[in-house]
Amino acid sequence: MAQVTITINGRPYQIGCEDGQEPHLLGLANYVDGRMRDLSASVGQVGEARLLVMMSLLIADELAEASNRLEALEASGQVAATGPKASDGAVAEVEAAASERLQRAAQHLESLSARLEAG
Repeated sequence: MAQVTITINGRPYQIGCEDGQEPHLLGLANYVDGRMRDLSASVGQVGEARLLVMMSLLIADELAEASNRLEALEASGQVAATGPKASDGAVAEVEAAASERLQRAAQHLESLSARLEAG
């Protein structure tokens, strides 16, 4: 397992990831950091834990909106929904993996929040 140091809102965090996923994790961290800076600029410093919760809700909202847009495109026929029935298992697998990653991210944010609140 690889270790990557990411920086979110000026704070470094050591994060573990699968070997070879380091560039992907760094890209995600850069995205979150940019969104965190934008959020911090608009709401001010409301506390690190509260900022992390707000950020996770904003990103979850973006994910839900993207999912809704994809469903609408599939329903309108502009994008192929799932393809042949043989691919239904693959779609379910991707959805399960995405759900698991979102759940792990939420747990990680909760852990970071708890550590930040503890001082």
